[in-house]
Amino acid sequence: MSPEFWRGRRVLVTGHTGFKGSWLSLWLQKLGAAATGFGLRPQTTPSLFDAAEVDCGMVSIENDVRDLEALVRTFQAHRPEIVFHLAAQALVRSSYENPVDTYSTNVMGTVNLLEAARRVGCARAIVIVTSDKCYANDEGSRSFLESDALGGRDPYSSSKACADLVTSAYVASFFCKEDYQTHGIGAATARAGNVIGGGDWARDRLLPDVVRALMAGEPIVIRNPHATRPWQYVLEPLRGYMELAEALASHGPDFSGAWNFGPAADDTRTVSWVVERAVRQWGGGARWELDAGSQAHEAQTLRLDSSKAKSRLGWEPILALPNALDGIVSWYRDYYRYCSGARASARSLATREIAHYEGLLPC
Repeated sequence: MSPEFWRGRRVLVTGHTGFKGSWLSLWLQKLGAAATGFGLRPQTTPSLFDAAEVDCGMVSIENDVRDLEALVRTFQAHRPEIVFHLAAQALVRSSYENPVDTYSTNVMGTVNLLEAARRVGCARAIVIVTSDKCYANDEGSRSFLESDALGGRDPYSSSKACADLVTSAYVASFFCKEDYQTHGIGAATARAGNVIGGGDWARDRLLPDVVRALMAGEPIVIRNPHATRPWQYVLEPLRGYMELAEALASHGPDFSGAWNFGPAADDTRTVSWVVERAVRQWGGGARWELDAGSQAHEAQTLRLDSSKAKSRLGWEPILALPNALDGIVSWYRDYYRYCSGARASARSLATREIAHYEGLLPC
């Protein structure tokens, strides 16, 4: 990743009010980018966006990606060179409760973003963030490659597969290699694993649920302790998205297509392993128990093969899951310790985390 590339660069982040979007926006601000965010109000209280005052260092537009004309106006007004599309309904369980909203946001939101970029023509690189759950999961033990079939049994997973297909169609139809000198746009999709980090308070996500239970002194209730997931620290895939954007801006369609940004093989762990590690780090003798209620279907096993990103972008994860988990638990503890001044402390905690992670990167 080249800090010089981002200094003064005009960047649009959709979904900048969400968990990953807030971290990405803070990192872009630290790098000196001219960032614009486009998204709904945060969906949780608290939220990293509010607690860290993310909007203080960027233009923040409150609107819905389902509004095509609002997106077109944003492109026209701010002329982004780099676009990160993170706006989404991002929870599997919520997709069962609100499938129409899930599809309209995740599919038509992606269509609208790409269409606005096509109409205005200022963007050079577009990274559409989808999910590891976009694959047709046969519950096998192998890791998914970018060339594997797309699918999804639940509305969320299916909608993310659809977003991938939408992007592929736009690349083939409007941003193809043969016409690159005319359109000048490189577009790609990015599929990350189960992203974890401080500042996530979403419902039905493992670590936020763990932290809420620990803060309340209650047992941690787990739906599926044996499910295996590719857990990864939030800054790992965000670095991948930025490195992919740099490559798209410099080489266009040579880097179009799908990209996996998953953790090392050793960091694909069960839910129970993650919970037990977090509890030990927190201290105080907390315990977990199984949720005995009926559960909607969720994949048991997910693994990603990121060899393409390693060989072509030079990207690979650098922070092992045990170290990442220990740091995340410390982040939450520090946040609540200084809760009376949370708005200031959350930003300083995040900035410190970003600086620490940058220090781990190879020169």
